[in-house]
Amino acid sequence: MYDLHTHTIYSDGELLPAELIRRAAVLGYQTIGITDHADRSNITSLVHTLDPMRDTARAYGIRLLVGVEITHVPPVEIPILAHEARDAGADIIIVHGETITEPVAPGTNAAACACTDVDVLAHPGLISIADARLARENRVALEITSRGGHNRTNGHVVCVARAEECLLAVNSDTHAPSDLMGMAERMQVARGAGLTEVESVSILSGKNLPFL
Repeated sequence: MYDLHTHTIYSDGELLPAELIRRAAVLGYQTIGITDHADRSNITSLVHTLDPMRDTARAYGIRLLVGVEITHVPPVEIPILAHEARDAGADIIIVHGETITEPVAPGTNAAACACTDVDVLAHPGLISIADARLARENRVALEITSRGGHNRTNGHVVCVARAEECLLAVNSDTHAPSDLMGMAERMQVARGAGLTEVESVSILSGKNLPFL
């Protein structure tokens, strides 16, 4: 199993990285991405702070993807910050998409989908066909999320992604221990978003995600 979108005490999560990794290991995860909220003030320091945790993750049998979630920045800054995170050593770069539950700047989805350094567009809300087409061209995965509020548009995301043959990833956007999902729950999120059983199995395996 994988979860590419989780948070720790280094942004608005409740857990130390080590506890998050341990809880994921107990649930049977093979890969976990720690992607705390980032902007110009902390993007490089987040990557450097988490880098030593790779050894901790390996000790628990997990592959840690050190990453960031670029959050609420002006769209023009997205490619700059994504490149900065990559240069700092980030394994995975997520952008906080235009969820319907927060005042994300219009144009964020487009800027993220056009950026070749971005791996995942989190909770992209009512994403347009044009932006989904950019995501497909640049191999940016669109997120299906279990997070309350953000998950209201999962069905729309699936419909658009299916039409444009976009990559999809199922993530928890974990902030608290109870947010981490087992495999049965992950399947429920995928099927509840409108994916078929065959599509769900494929997406939940992560085999089509280039960064896995």
